[in-house]
Amino acid sequence: MKLEEKILTEYHTVAIVGASSDPQRPSFRVVRYLSKHGYHVIPVNPNEREVLGMTSYPSLSSIPEKVEVVDIFRKPEAVMPVVEEAIKIGAKAIWMQEGVINEEAAARAREAGLLVVMDKCMRKQHISLMRRRKKAKGG
Repeated sequence: MKLEEKILTEYHTVAIVGASSDPQRPSFRVVRYLSKHGYHVIPVNPNEREVLGMTSYPSLSSIPEKVEVVDIFRKPEAVMPVVEEAIKIGAKAIWMQEGVINEEAAARAREAGLLVVMDKCMRKQHISLMRRRKKAKGG
């Protein structure tokens, strides 16, 4: 099983760092898609009060429940503090969106025992997984 598939099938609570209430932003589309496909999505953005009716938290540490996956929509140079906070709150996986590549942060997360996906869109990977499963069932 590929790492992306493992994360998408085993973990369902996803904090989206950099979530936006702007429908033009990729993070908005990912929040909407994942929440419609069985994931418990938690927006994280200090500049947003809510995204799609969901409370947005200013940081990972301020989320009052357990987070499994931290999906990051931030510039690569802003990823390390997010990874450090994800480690601190006990997240299981880090997912850096397309265009977000930070090898140092990825290595730090792996050292702490987290699964890491980098430079891939969680929404696109889920769509691809659903297509493969449908095909495998003969659909």
